[in-house]
Amino acid sequence: MASITIRNLDDDIKTRLRVRAAEHHRSMEEEVRIILRDAVTGRRTGPRNLATFTRECFASLGGVELELPPRGPMRAPPDFS
Repeated sequence: MASITIRNLDDDIKTRLRVRAAEHHRSMEEEVRIILRDAVTGRRTGPRNLATFTRECFASLGGVELELPPRGPMRAPPDFS
């Protein structure tokens, strides 16, 4: 496998990378590998849409069954005359 060295990396970037790696429970090196692989292949590791993201965020809390109100006939539109 090849190796790469990145010089003159801003301290802020390194800090953000370290935090991102910790959030994903990975080493900084593994996080960089994944970022580079996804950037080159065009893949995304995150959710594809808001519904998927929301479901993943709240899945550990369990589901909620909501009672839907019964549907009735539409009411008459207002008269503006």
